[in-house]
Amino acid sequence: MPETNIPYVIRAYRPSALKEALMKMYLIRKFEEGAEESYMRGLIHGTMHLSIGQEASAVGSCMALTDEDKITSTHRGHGHCIAKGADLGRMFAEFFGKETGYCRGRGGSMHIADPSKGNLGANGIVGGGFPIAVGAALSAKKLGTGAVTICFFGDGAGNEGAFHESLNIAAIWKLPVVFVCENNGYGMSTSTERSTAVKRIADRATSYSMPGAIVDGNDFNAVTEAVDASVAWARAREGPSLVEARTYRLRGHSKSDRNRYRTREEITQWMERDPIPRFADLLIAHKVITRKAVRDLEDAAAKTIAEAIEFASASPDPRVEEATKYVYAERVPA
Repeated sequence: MPETNIPYVIRAYRPSALKEALMKMYLIRKFEEGAEESYMRGLIHGTMHLSIGQEASAVGSCMALTDEDKITSTHRGHGHCIAKGADLGRMFAEFFGKETGYCRGRGGSMHIADPSKGNLGANGIVGGGFPIAVGAALSAKKLGTGAVTICFFGDGAGNEGAFHESLNIAAIWKLPVVFVCENNGYGMSTSTERSTAVKRIADRATSYSMPGAIVDGNDFNAVTEAVDASVAWARAREGPSLVEARTYRLRGHSKSDRNRYRTREEITQWMERDPIPRFADLLIAHKVITRKAVRDLEDAAAKTIAEAIEFASASPDPRVEEATKYVYAERVPA
């Protein structure tokens, strides 16, 4: 078989890295399912935004990143956090409002951050990650660290003013940032067909003189190839890029979403394009892994999530008298 017919990820990554990527995809799926079940049992208060069905976009985009590289995330950010190497027990502890959580139980689902892994945090503000990503990329350029920032955002955020302002300044200053749009077709209950003038969000890259690409967001190989190229472009000091990953969330916008704006047929069609079995089948076809080993990975992921939930459940609650501690920034003595 000619090398050109071999999928990019098979040529570019060691089998161990590809197996780890599949494991992360299973961990994201099992985490989201565990979070959903915990919510139904009353263990989690408030709401949450699940990324079931978008695992390839999260993991594939982070393949070329190190802990020194940064990401900014969205309200639908659990997958990004796990893809960047987060501790699952601390994530669930944050969900449960426990002292051992990433934000000591004060932030919840939409504000998890892990600077040690380069995760600058999820953001409850639509488009809130744009200026943060640009700032991180500017810092990397000024300090000469060689680090790259990936800014995840949804299709709805592409219509925010921060999107246009951030892409413009990133292009002018040739900043090492990759803007990754996870276009799942809906901003809450509004279809992109009704809210967005352009058919392809990636086409907006032309307006800011940067490369743009559109890929099947449920195809791990396609996502990785496109984002890896953009990361390499940024590391070479060539400036920013925009990648649009066409994907789909199999759950509603949030836990209060009654899903009345989508048909059962549409959801079923996207379920048939589930990114996890697609990636597993690719690895099996190229003898990177066996089908039994795939089942073992899925079982191991389920066990890891169960242990994470157990850790979170057993963790201490914050002390009432310290409810406002760690919430506001404190002045550092001179």
